[in-house]
Amino acid sequence: MDFIYPMLLEQMDQPFSDGRYIYEPKIDGHRLILIRSNGETRLYTRHNNDVTVKYPELISDGPDIVLDGELVVLDPDTGIPDFELTMQRFQSKRSRLPISYVVFDILHYNGADLKGLPLMERKAVLEHAITDTPTMSKIAYIDGRGEDLWDAIVARNMEGIVAKRKDGRYHIDKRTDDFIKIINYTYLDVQIAGYRKGDFGWLAHFNGKPAGVIELGVPPTHKQAFYGVAKSIITSEDRDHVYIQPQIKAKVKFRNWTKSGMLRSPVFVDFILTA
Repeated sequence: MDFIYPMLLEQMDQPFSDGRYIYEPKIDGHRLILIRSNGETRLYTRHNNDVTVKYPELISDGPDIVLDGELVVLDPDTGIPDFELTMQRFQSKRSRLPISYVVFDILHYNGADLKGLPLMERKAVLEHAITDTPTMSKIAYIDGRGEDLWDAIVARNMEGIVAKRKDGRYHIDKRTDDFIKIINYTYLDVQIAGYRKGDFGWLAHFNGKPAGVIELGVPPTHKQAFYGVAKSIITSEDRDHVYIQPQIKAKVKFRNWTKSGMLRSPVFVDFILTA
């Protein structure tokens, strides 16, 4: 059975409630497609990288099946998905951190192509196709009450929610509003202390210390304005970076702080203008 590029998600800024949708927690791990065909199981990332050898726990017997889900390692203290632990397991050849494969969709089952079915019909097949274990489980969801789930997610400081149309079909490698993610961002004011010479990136500082690189969300007009000011406040440079006086301030949104004290995936929101 050939690899299937997974369906992608549109994004919204605010949660909503709608009886045409179900709502799932957004799981903070990496996308994993499981394909079992003729007794052989293969595992793939969303970009068609074969990672079967990394997760031998997921190899099992059974009917032909294609599953879409998220591979995570849970924080042993909170039971919440931990992205850094997930990446540690993914990148290490020796790590045996316990994994959890959270399955949210089924695309093929026992010879039947299910992608054209409405979501809730696929969910019904999934309910009977796999049995929950500590290693593999079906994702929980609620009907229509997106804002209630959002409040619970925010209270636990989790990544966000996904809204899915009940009648939505599975669109291979496409981004449609059948699936919508709403991210539980944290907002922060930072100083820009320099920029890369090569690939775009502004060096963010917080409380006088490096806090990450802003690569996302910056409109061309804001880039032009930044460099117009930055050239007059350069302090030094090295092979890869130009450093400036940290006078330019910006608001960013980000997923969370990493254990090393960096902003994870900071996204530019706007400059902060001061008198």
